Parts: sequence; structure tokens; C-alpha cells
Amino acid sequence: MADPLTLFTSIGLSEQKAKETLKNDALCSALKDAIAQAQRVLGVAGVDKATGTLLYTMASRLRDPKRLGFLTDHIAQRKICTELQLAAALEFVKSHPQDPINQQEFESLCGVGVVITPEQIEDKVEKVIKKHKDQLLQERYRFNMGLLMGEARGGLMWADGKMIKNEVDMQVLHLLGPKTEADLEKKPKVTFHTKAKAPDGEVKVKEELTMNGELKIEGRTLMDELRGVALNFHKPGENYKTEGYVVTPKTMDLLKQHLEFTGGQIRTRFPPEPNGILHIGHAKAINFNFGYAKANDGICYLRYDDTNPEKEEEKYFTAIKDMVEWLGYKPYEITHASDNFQRLYDLAVDLIRRGHAYVCHQRGEELKGHNPPPSPWRERPAEESLVLFDRMRRGLFAEGEATLRMKIVMEDGKMDPVAYRIKYTAHHRTGDACSTPSFVGSLEPLIILICLCVSFRRSSYFWLCNALDVYCPVQWEYGRLNLTYTVVSKRKIIKLVEEGTVRDWDDPRLFTLTALRRRGFPSEAINNFCAKVGVTVAQATMEPHMLESCVRDVLNDHAPRAMAVLEPLKVTITNLPEGIRNDVRVPDFPANEFMGSHVVPFTRTIFIEQSDFREVMEKGYKRLTPDQPVGLRHAGYVISVQKVIKDAQGRVVELEVHCCSSHEAAEKPKAFIHWVSEPQKCEIRLYERLFLHKNPEDPSEVPGGFLSDINPNSLQVIDSALVDISVSKAKVFDKFQFERVGYFALDPDSTADKLVFNRTVTLKEDPGKM
Repeated sequence: MADPLTLFTSIGLSEQKAKETLKNDALCSALKDAIAQAQRVLGVAGVDKATGTLLYTMASRLRDPKRLGFLTDHIAQRKICTELQLAAALEFVKSHPQDPINQQEFESLCGVGVVITPEQIEDKVEKVIKKHKDQLLQERYRFNMGLLMGEARGGLMWADGKMIKNEVDMQVLHLLGPKTEADLEKKPKVTFHTKAKAPDGEVKVKEELTMNGELKIEGRTLMDELRGVALNFHKPGENYKTEGYVVTPKTMDLLKQHLEFTGGQIRTRFPPEPNGILHIGHAKAINFNFGYAKANDGICYLRYDDTNPEKEEEKYFTAIKDMVEWLGYKPYEITHASDNFQRLYDLAVDLIRRGHAYVCHQRGEELKGHNPPPSPWRERPAEESLVLFDRMRRGLFAEGEATLRMKIVMEDGKMDPVAYRIKYTAHHRTGDACSTPSFVGSLEPLIILICLCVSFRRSSYFWLCNALDVYCPVQWEYGRLNLTYTVVSKRKIIKLVEEGTVRDWDDPRLFTLTALRRRGFPSEAINNFCAKVGVTVAQATMEPHMLESCVRDVLNDHAPRAMAVLEPLKVTITNLPEGIRNDVRVPDFPANEFMGSHVVPFTRTIFIEQSDFREVMEKGYKRLTPDQPVGLRHAGYVISVQKVIKDAQGRVVELEVHCCSSHEAAEKPKAFIHWVSEPQKCEIRLYERLFLHKNPEDPSEVPGGFLSDINPNSLQVIDSALVDISVSKAKVFDKFQFERVGYFALDPDSTADKLVFNRTVTLKEDPGKM
């Protein structure tokens, strides 16, 4: 046989493609075998380009090597002649992993022997054109030609796509004639803003629209994404169709039993470790696991991975459940890894008996690094390992003196991972000193596992399930979600708490879910943010302002308005008598007054923001000055300065003003400002980014470490702010828009005597702030 490069170019591959193929040992070997077999079938030394192209496609896409000869025979015998037929053939063998293959069924589903004539194509296209003739004549070349292609192909499944396209192009040209200048102009893009009405009476949006807390992106919601638009998960019972899934003699029986047990229902699980508080990255995991199940009428388990008793606390169990429910999901059942400790131990014993695991005495420090020395106990007899493993369980070894290791080489090259180690720490649920492998997913009746992007563990997981002949769910990976200007590592957050940089896990400057809730972030906004990020395998690092944008979208529609003054300046209305108290009705949502309102008092004394008055007029300043009146929001009054009162240091401490109805004012004021009267004193906490640099954990950006990068201005406390009485009965986490100031939420530190509000986000995006 010729050298591989010459062999591959002889079947029609370009030299570059042939060289790339040579770099892939598995593909190179499969393609050589396919070419050799095709030559034997054809009885010639060469293979033509059409056949060679199909052989290459088959060899590069086939996942089950034992079907190579079967498909090669069909290609060489011209039974499979097109890419469409080959795609169908590959799908068929993928769906039928066990022998024997039903030849008649295979040929029927792959179009073997089916011949589509040019006359059939012409006739089908003509019928499709006739169906859409009126719309074609109206829209001409702006019509979606893909629709014509799709309908024509629908009735001619095995027809050559190029022949269909050529026929469509020819018949359209015959109907419409050559393109005119008008046809070549770009089609105008029609968009409707959120409050505008489209011609059909439905509300359209330019980019996105939040409805009932569910984000719509380009016409799809997060639920749409998770119903399968973006995810190509296997169907229940068809695990074997997944790339890399290993089929054993018992696989099909196990899948059948599992399918009978679940009834084909989608089942997922969210498996957090209860040794810390969930953060924004977990929100993505919650949405994908619970959301995918919900979108497909399935169920999702909340399964605590409680295998590290040293770091687990009851408060973490509670907080995790609270956050899952806060995001809008209810677990079908709450389970624990520890529920399966005995079952896992029994399986470990079985693994030893089968010769797939052994007890090892290498110390932890010897196993560190990428290439630790091989274990001298790897070939230890199973009977001996069983005795030693029992001694491990009965506490007859010291910590670190013995481990149970599995005989497998991981995808990243590491050899024989540890399945069990000794830890003399009482477990809060079982009381036993015990640790488990990452294996519980197989013991729960799951259909799929959706987990963080650790794909190098997928085949190891498959290996373990198959080594024990237990049901093997498919593991699907997604990319980690990170945010800039923060840290989410449990260890680093604990350090921030210990150093006094933040108060606790729920400090609103952090991006834990409890912190975001305390800050006032709506759960809908977090879910919408996850939808924006999308279902991706690649790791995503997002800017905080993208999350804040989602927060504003939700709060703008759901946070009632109120008025608050952060830096009060007293204003006395001289022409309003003492004791006069008028009620002013303020709409909760000015853009839609039907959504309710509240009443605030208007008296002789009001308070405005210090920044809303300037003693000296400046160009472009539109608010209150001695020479410029200003309107009061919602009150219908205009005030004009009569006297400026200062303290001994020359600071303005009070204004005396004259008030008149806006209808009586000589001219319309240039601005309307917010105000409060008979207000309630409150504390306001303003937050900015906790860290100064975008990547505080990056040594090249922050050589001194993340603790040296703390923003000294990340928290500003205003303890003498004033807020109108409409918020006096607010509950913890209630959210408001303080007009012209920002969005705020009531903090748990609030008391009956003093309310405390956290600024959630500013009204508009400020790149320099959180």
C-alpha cells in the first residue's frame, strides 16, 4: 500500500486535509482500513473521488469502529451514494448498537436504491413555486428562498440538494426575471420599542422583552432554549447515541429497565456541596438543571453532595434550599449523597472483586503532581484488598495510611484516582467516617447529568458505571460562569469575612446569591441573566453591568416609586401657613397610573437634595437657584428662592421659598425635583465594586493578591437620609425606585425605629460602579 499521504490524496483529499488527518491516529487508522476494504470490494487499486469523500466523512464521524466494514461495503457497492444517505446510515448504526442489523430496515431508512429523477425535482419545485406565487410576486427576491428549498426537499428526501437549489433558482428567475436595483437594496429593518404597538397589535421589542419574569431573546425564552433549541440532549432511553458513550453487553437491558422505571420522564439533579453559600455561577447550574427538567415536563432532585463533613454546616444546607426556591424552583425530592453510603461501599467491594480497584498505601504527598510514581500495590490480589478495605472501614488504619484506588487512566493522564480515603470526622447524618466517589448520579433514577464543564471526567464516569454493570446516565457539561471585579471561591470569601473586609456571606458587595438577594436583585433578573449568557460549553466571563442591566429591566416594571432625599436641605415655604397639610397622590408607576398610587403629605416644611440647589448659577444647570425656580414632582407646585440661610461656617442650611401652582407660574420650570415632607429618617448604604481591578485573582494584574485590591470606597453609609412615609410598612427585601436616585431594597438590619435601605443599582448604567 502507498504511504498514507499519497493514499489519502489519491481518494480526493487535499494535501493539507491529508496532513491534518495524519495527525489524528484514530482517524488515520480508520480511513486506511476503509480504503483497503473498498479496494477489495471494487477489485481495483484506486478509489474515485466521490467514493473517497464518502469514506472520509464516514471514518471521521463514525463512533462505533465495529460498523466500519458494514458501512464501507455499502459505500463501495454504490448503495450509499450521497451525503444525505450517509448521514442517515450513520444515525442508524448509532441508534442500533447491537447485532444483528436489520438489513431491510437499514436500506429503507437510508434510501438505498431510491433514485430521484430531474423530472421529479422539476415537478415538485413547480408545485412549491405555485403555492407561494402571490407572495413571491409581492416580495420578489426579498422572499425567504429557504422556505422554497425546505418544502421542495420535504417531498424528495433523497434528492441532491444542489439539484433542488438549481431548479428553484431557475424557476424563480423565470417567474420574476433578473434582479432590479430595488431588489438589491437592503431590506429595511422594522423594530418596535417596548411601549410601541406593532401592526398586529402585539407588543414587540427591539432586542428583548421580559414577560412574567421570563426573558425573551430573539423570540425565544429561557424555557425555549432548554426545551431543546440550543441543547441536543439524547432522548430518554437513547443514552448510547451520545458521543463517547460505551455500550457493553448489558447496556441495552439496563437502559430498558431504567426506561420502564422512569416512564421516559426527564430527570436531572442539582448536586451542591453544603460547605458554602451558592454564588452567581450556581444560578446558571440551577437554571439549567431545574429549568431543563421544568421545560420538558420532568423533575429535578436537589441532592446534597455531603461527603466532606469537616466543612459542612447546617446553615449551608438551609441556605442552598432557600436559594433554589428563591430562584423559582421546587425540588422534586431532596436527597443526600450520604443516603447511599452503604450502597456505595457495597459497590466498592464489588469493584475490588472484579479486579478494578485496590488498596494502596502511598501517602497523599506522593500522589501530588501530574505524574506521581505508579503504585507498587496496583497488582495486589483482590482477596487481600478486600481484607484491607474492611479494615479501613473498621478504623484499623490511621488517616492517610490507606486508600482505595480505581484502576483507570483519566483523560488528563492521571492514573488510578482515589475512590475512598480514611477521615476520622463524624458525619452529621450517618455518624460514620466515610468518603465517596463521584458516583451517586448512577444510583438515582436520572436521565441525564448536567454539570460544570469537566468533560475530562466523562469517560471515567462511564468506565466506572460499566465496570460495575450499573445504569449509566449521560453527563453533559456546560461552561463555568464568572464575573469580573469579584471572587466566588469559598476559601477566599471566608478570608474576606475573617479579615473584616465584608460582614458575612450575604454582604451585598459579594456575588453570592444570598448577597444579591440582600442587595435587592430580583430572582427573575438573575434567571434572565442566565438566559442571556446562554447554554454554552465555553467558560464565560461577564461584566457586572450585564447583570445589572437585567436587574433594571425587572425593577423598572416591578419596583414601586417613592421619594427619598439622601443629603437633605431644609426648605420652608413662606406663603404656606403653619399647620396646613395637603395630601399629594403619587403614582407607584408613573408610566402606568392604573397600577396604583400612594399618598404623601405636603406641608410648609419640605426637604430637597443639597445638589438640587446652587447659590451661583452655572451654565447648563436647570434646577433651583436664587434666580431660577424649579418644579416639585407630583405636587403641581413651583418654588422660587426668597432667602438663603447659612450657618457659621457659611454652609447653606435652609432655604425660604415662595410657592405657586404650576398653572400660575410665569413660565414652565426647566426641571422638576423630588422632595419629602414629614419624612421618616433612614439609613442608606451605597455600594460600589469590592475590588479595584477587573481580575483581582490574576497575579499579573494584582501582584499583591486579591486582599490587596480592596476598593476603600466600596461602601458608603448615609445615616441621616429621609424617605417618604409610603415605605414605612415595607418588609425585608421589598424593592423601590427612589425617584431620580436609584433602586433600593429594605435590608434585614432594619428596625421599627430606623429603616435601612441598600442601593441595588443606579437608575442608569455607570461603568465605574456596581
